[in-house]
Amino acid sequence: MGLLSPRTGLFFCLFWYLSMPYCSQATYNVGMSGPWLILVGAAAGVFAGLFGIGGGIIIVPALILLAGFPLVKATGTSLAAILLPVGILGIIAYHKARIIDLRASAFIAAGILSSVVVGAWLANALPVDLMRRFFAVFCFYVSWNFIDPVRRIKRLGGREVAAKPEPEANPRPSAYALIGIGLLAGVMAGMFGIGGGNIIVPMLTLVLHYPAKRAIATSLGAILFPFGLPGVFYYYNAGTLDLGAAAWIALGLFLGTVFGARITIRLPSTTVKFLYGLFLLFVAARFFF
Repeated sequence: MGLLSPRTGLFFCLFWYLSMPYCSQATYNVGMSGPWLILVGAAAGVFAGLFGIGGGIIIVPALILLAGFPLVKATGTSLAAILLPVGILGIIAYHKARIIDLRASAFIAAGILSSVVVGAWLANALPVDLMRRFFAVFCFYVSWNFIDPVRRIKRLGGREVAAKPEPEANPRPSAYALIGIGLLAGVMAGMFGIGGGNIIVPMLTLVLHYPAKRAIATSLGAILFPFGLPGVFYYYNAGTLDLGAAAWIALGLFLGTVFGARITIRLPSTTVKFLYGLFLLFVAARFFF
């Protein structure tokens, strides 16, 4: 199967055509051309499709460091770029592969919507540095379980150790449990400005015993509308959103997300868990130091 099916290719051409009026409005400061912004979007899209995250962890630093954007403008532009290509196209790819749990995504999204504001309030009421370190320890714990370094060291020593079997998932987990995961993800997102996938994927795997691929796909479905639409409207009204740069990045995200999702679909579950463990290790280091 190629990267783009005829239907996806047609949608890409339509998306490109509709984006062109906005691409001409880009106001980035350092002359970062459209093709470079497309590459930034493509890299972010691969991460989004692979790990069920939004992609802002790539886009925001790139816009700040390479295009000279202020932090607020970079965040708003990133949200606008992510909304359509990451969420919808990634979900379509996972739905075709019958991996995503849309019911779970909906309940988690409801929890997120209910708690993001609480997280923003807690960010001003609690010692955030301490909370960041707690979150970093949590990410490190999950990454340790996903990477399973003890087994890998034994294998390097010539001892073949069987991988831990994937736990059997509940085919229809409780709505209360799913909403609870969404509530926690929303609070953490409001406190630390993260997309929520860093909480949703570990909780689905550790608490509800979802396979890694299904957890990543379900997370991507859950974070689309709670974070995307309200945030884009806010930044647009505040005048801190560059629609031109967002359109260029979205073109790259379109391709990168489809590619990343298909990589996840085709990779063995153990490899997906290992890669996600490495990603969480990076997140843990970023929040701890």
